[in-house]
Order: sequence, then structure tokens, then C-alpha cells
Amino acid sequence: MIAIKEQAIRLIKKLPVDVTLQDIQYHLYVREKVERGIRAADSGCIVSQQSAEKKVKQWLKSSGRSRR
Repeated sequence: MIAIKEQAIRLIKKLPVDVTLQDIQYHLYVREKVERGIRAADSGCIVSQQSAEKKVKQWLKSSGRSRR
């Protein structure tokens, strides 16, 4: 497996020359979130689409952001 540092370097090298530090941080952040999600799915920590939609509706209702 490639070391984390090498993965980060490869990701940064693929970005445009005029990339900002904020852009680099964002791409590293997104990559970590995607990898975390894949690990969670691989370990069986998943939620069905129906369950996720139900939770979102409950959250929207409780936050006063329900659809009209």
C-alpha cells in the first residue's frame, strides 16, 4: 500500500499549477471523507436510501426547513 504522504503528493501533483493552499486542503479533505466512507461501507456501516431520506426529512422538519 502506498504511504499516505505519497498519496498526498500524487494528489497535489495532479492539481493545476495555480492551485491555492485552500484548494489543496479542500482536495485532501474530500479524499479523506471519500476514503472514510468506503471503509465504512466495506465494514457494513451503511444506511439504506429509504432510511437516509427519512432521517433528512426529520432533520428538515426539526430545523424548520421542511418543504412546502
